[in-house]
Amino acid sequence: MASITGFGGIFLRANDPKALYQWYEQHLGLVKAEGAYAFPVPTQHPEVVFALFKQDNDYFPTAQKAMLNLQVDDLDGVLDRLKSEGVTVDPDRQSYDFGKFGWITDPEGNRVELWQPVGGK
Repeated sequence: MASITGFGGIFLRANDPKALYQWYEQHLGLVKAEGAYAFPVPTQHPEVVFALFKQDNDYFPTAQKAMLNLQVDDLDGVLDRLKSEGVTVDPDRQSYDFGKFGWITDPEGNRVELWQPVGGK
């Protein structure tokens, strides 16, 4: 039987897609590949989370319809680098049995979650 094999992309609306692509390329390593953009993920943790939130849940801003969750290999290192580059970094960092989390905000006000899965640094 034919089946779904995983997530194929992340789609966000943007006021200025070209400028936002450049920001993600500069600060988060997005690369242009075959007419699209992608994150190079040769060491990505095999788990990809799909989670649904009620409309009034405040885990991320209620006006924001989607939130990116990007895997990182060194949460503190990435957040410290981004802060030094002038990116808005939430000072809150959280640790759980399944990994560590931190958050940034892109230039269009989208909250982005960074996740260091267990087994990273």
